[in-house]
Amino acid sequence: MVEAIKEWFLNLGKEYNVNLYIFGSIYIGAIPFFILCLSWTIRNIRKKKGFVLPLMLTSFFFISAYLYLIVVGRNIPVWVYIFISLAIAYGVYSSVQKIKKKLKHETK
Repeated sequence: MVEAIKEWFLNLGKEYNVNLYIFGSIYIGAIPFFILCLSWTIRNIRKKKGFVLPLMLTSFFFISAYLYLIVVGRNIPVWVYIFISLAIAYGVYSSVQKIKKKLKHETK
């Protein structure tokens, strides 16, 4: 059963021209950079410094795996693009809430 699921999953990559190992590596590999850039963004906001660059980098690392999928993928179903859009929208909302919460703790 596990082997059948693994084979199905790996065949998805072939069907859509996406190397799942590269996708997974980008997805996992971007996490530390996302966290570092998010911290940098929060620190710059607290210090009333420019935060556009760290915010842009935070956003890039959040969507980097999805960018890979969009750029190299072929014949990707529409529902995948809808899912990516919803995941990005939720990520933006969640990040804004985290930033607000961390900034609120500082003012107390």
